[in-house]
Amino acid sequence: MRTLPFAGLILATSAAALVAACGTSAADGEPAPASAIVGRAAPAARDVTIPSGTLLHLTLSTAVASDTSQVEDAVAAELTNAVMVGGRTALPAGALVAGVVGAVDPAGRVKGRARLALDFTSVASDGRRYALSAERFSRQASATK
Repeated sequence: MRTLPFAGLILATSAAALVAACGTSAADGEPAPASAIVGRAAPAARDVTIPSGTLLHLTLSTAVASDTSQVEDAVAAELTNAVMVGGRTALPAGALVAGVVGAVDPAGRVKGRARLALDFTSVASDGRRYALSAERFSRQASATK
């Protein structure tokens, strides 16, 4: 597997904690609020924006190649390092990043170098999936002449 540096991620997440509760309060037969069952107030939602230019180091879980991959093929990767914003972990190491093959140019027999581009579109962490906007990751084969 290969670790890929990945730049230009902007991620807006809404990380609100949700507590499922079933039961009723004894006094009025109404459902008890989640905070009463847990014994404390539920944490407030927070939006996190990862600054543009933040590098994400990914390890591809899906094999891709300019001679076998097709545009729109699914691509999966795993975050190798946690992403920290303001001293807090915005994305933990091991978060799953999903995307698609954005462009493929196989190598030509006489001229033309192979090229492959990946578009990452979402990240999953703690059982939740978040949309992301990121620069296309593209690589072109070196010249053989």
